[in-house]
Amino acid sequence: MHVVPVPAHIVPVPGVTWVLPPDAVIRSESADVGAYLAEALRLPLADDRSEAAIALVRSDDVDGDEGYALEVDADVIVVRARTDAGLFYGVQTLLQLLPPSAPFTVAGVRIADAPRFAYRGAMLDVARHFFGVEVVLRFIDELSRYKLNVLHLHLTDDQGWRIAVDKRPELARIGGATQVGGGTGGFFTADEYSRIVAYAAARHVTIVPEIDMPGHTNAALVSYPELNVDGAAPPAYTGVDVGFSTFAVHRETTYEFIGDVVEAVAALTPGPYLHIGGDEAQSTSTEDYLTFMRRVQPIVAATGKTVVGWHQIGAAPRIAGRIVQYWGRGPELDDETRAALSQGDRFVLSPADKVYLDMKYTADTPIGHDWAGYITTRTCYDWDPGTLLPAGADVLGVEAPLWTEFVTTTADIDLLVFPRLAAVAEVAWSPPVARDWDAFRGRLAAHGPRWTMRGVAFHPDPEIPWA
Repeated sequence: MHVVPVPAHIVPVPGVTWVLPPDAVIRSESADVGAYLAEALRLPLADDRSEAAIALVRSDDVDGDEGYALEVDADVIVVRARTDAGLFYGVQTLLQLLPPSAPFTVAGVRIADAPRFAYRGAMLDVARHFFGVEVVLRFIDELSRYKLNVLHLHLTDDQGWRIAVDKRPELARIGGATQVGGGTGGFFTADEYSRIVAYAAARHVTIVPEIDMPGHTNAALVSYPELNVDGAAPPAYTGVDVGFSTFAVHRETTYEFIGDVVEAVAALTPGPYLHIGGDEAQSTSTEDYLTFMRRVQPIVAATGKTVVGWHQIGAAPRIAGRIVQYWGRGPELDDETRAALSQGDRFVLSPADKVYLDMKYTADTPIGHDWAGYITTRTCYDWDPGTLLPAGADVLGVEAPLWTEFVTTTADIDLLVFPRLAAVAEVAWSPPVARDWDAFRGRLAAHGPRWTMRGVAFHPDPEIPWA
């Protein structure tokens, strides 16, 4: 059985095969998940009185809010879960058990499954190169198929500002008009961003918006020069260097601006998180950086959102509930990460040498970085989030970022994301005892034809015996 991520418990039932009957119907106690499965299989939904070939049932006997149980018998497939999220993940497993095309049969099986980590994500950088709504929706579809439940959108950087803010219209008009290498850039209107959020929510994916500051801010400084230290607008930036921009930390207009932006983005984002970046602020002195974070973290908290930041924010005093996103590499932790640990911060793990999807697979990969090393599918798979930080660290989960300095097309996204995203998904979902590289590569091989059918231009990693 080629399920990715591998379930916590899976027991085949010998001699049993379910065959899709010609008059098959789906019965579901969740209207939304039932509709999702009905569309995927092109089957009708039945009322509760009908005898169903597939039944989605709510049950308090299943562990966890995202857990599910799946049973395949000769005459019926039953998915049970406490919540819609659990039913949705059970449906994703069912869709992988089914062959990619007719005739639709499933071997008998008993599955009991739940995630290891609550936070299982990927990041798409739409600031360096802008990608429109349809590309983001397609990305969400692929995340959700592998039970990932967070999409972190890197919305602002030196090269572009990608979300409209009514009180600050120049951000979209001026800041959104550039990208790496030139070109017209782009931005999401409030309605477009809300469409992304709603589409993600229907697939149990939480959107985490990132407004990067106090560095990575050139697009904002071009739009509103009063935010710059010298009060003058810098030239628009279309290169790939980092660390040269900073907000005017001691000017009240800076915090008025941040208040307007944070209020607008928070209002459009029903999820609990708002990411404030905080990395690579080389043009901000240490003292100014600490001053800035003392001011900005409460602005975010006042909107009801949990502060998230790259691990450099660990140097600043902690605000309650803060989440630190670790992107370091190697065995040694830096001072900021140790400071975050000492303050009791929660962590999302994005080690650059394991899960940065913008890194090349090998020296021959046509696009991508290599500063964190080459990252094969096996590199993404062969690590344990439970041992990356010292014992006792509060690890919420794992996120795989895709930075887009060299990513300009959907095909570029596909090349760098697949098949590595599937490896990250199994690291985040499956218990360590169930994980095995040789078994994984065999299961993953069967997903190549499915990606091809969906138009996903994945990298044919030679480590995988593709079907």
